[in-house]
Amino acid sequence: MTATTALQSAAMSPSNSLASEPRWYLIPVRVLLVTFLLTLLVFAVSLLLGILGLVIAARLRGFHPNMTIAYRHIALPFAATAAAVVLIAASVIEIRHYRQTKALAEIERIST
Repeated sequence: MTATTALQSAAMSPSNSLASEPRWYLIPVRVLLVTFLLTLLVFAVSLLLGILGLVIAARLRGFHPNMTIAYRHIALPFAATAAAVVLIAASVIEIRHYRQTKALAEIERIST
């Protein structure tokens, strides 16, 4: 058998390796990781915008800005809201992905 024929037969044959079964215990890990990272990102951006807004408002009105307002009344509520939304959305997406992967692995297992 020549090298070209061997390559063609290897390319045409079905793969011998089956897709691995999805692991349900990784879902909470991924959901919590994504929630944590996106919450931090939202907190940082809202804190930056809150500080900029306070500084601009203080300059226009001529008083010294109280930066704790940016933490307590702007960044923290935005981050808490974002955490709740991201937690729900990431959970739905991960569960949907797990079910789809599980169904496809079962179809592949049956078809071979």
